[in-house]
Amino acid sequence: MKKLSLIIATFVSSLILVACGQSASNVSSDNWSNYETNKTITIGFDNTFVPMGFEQKDGSYTGFDIDLATAVFEKYGITVKWQPIDWDMKESELNKGTIDLIWNGYSATDERREKVLFTDTYMKNEQVLVSKKTSTISSVKDMTDKKLGAQAGSSGYSDFEANPDILKNQVANQEATQYQTFNEALIDLQNDRIDALLIDRVYANYYLEQEGILNDYNVFSAGFNTESFAVGARKADTTLVSKINEAFKELYKTGKFQEISQKWFGEDVATDDIK
Repeated sequence: MKKLSLIIATFVSSLILVACGQSASNVSSDNWSNYETNKTITIGFDNTFVPMGFEQKDGSYTGFDIDLATAVFEKYGITVKWQPIDWDMKESELNKGTIDLIWNGYSATDERREKVLFTDTYMKNEQVLVSKKTSTISSVKDMTDKKLGAQAGSSGYSDFEANPDILKNQVANQEATQYQTFNEALIDLQNDRIDALLIDRVYANYYLEQEGILNDYNVFSAGFNTESFAVGARKADTTLVSKINEAFKELYKTGKFQEISQKWFGEDVATDDIK
């Protein structure tokens, strides 16, 4: 009877683990052997963040990070499954096992290091303000009592909150309207519902140029420190992070990284960490 009870309990536990996705033990363990065995890994990303990773009209995903991650895991015979996520919930999705990595123009900040394990940085970025040229806003000092927009959960919004003397204390109500995606924010900027948008330079330049409207907007530094993009993993996934770092260096050595960089930015954007 005890044996039967044990079998039933084990069966029920298995069903619970399947229903919940990844088990708690896997979430708190080094999972590299599982990725190798299953030949797949799930990466969470914001599917509107051009040119890093975004969804095309036909439903496929493309971007600098898409190409780079694909090249990294091809080295290990692992296929990437791309999972669009609410960017504001990215660390929660990672640590509950819904995704295995955060890879999409993800800035390595001290605050985030408390929650995730970062790879080497592979690209630099900075936060900028975007305003219409028809406005009177062309520098941070022009933002006094102006309406600001930012993406919820972005490093730009974190900088905004953490360094109030730079921008927050100047803008209207000392707050920024938060948006789930940059696209929503840009629509409000175009329609004068906000006066300026706090955004990643890589996104601003690429989007505005692709839309043919770059000359209609001012793009200028928000005054925060330069950021570095890296890949975020669970703290237990130390082997995974090491493997990504190894692949970064090999891709740069073979010229593949530069090829991907030229495709999306027209220049070599690699940091010294991977050269």
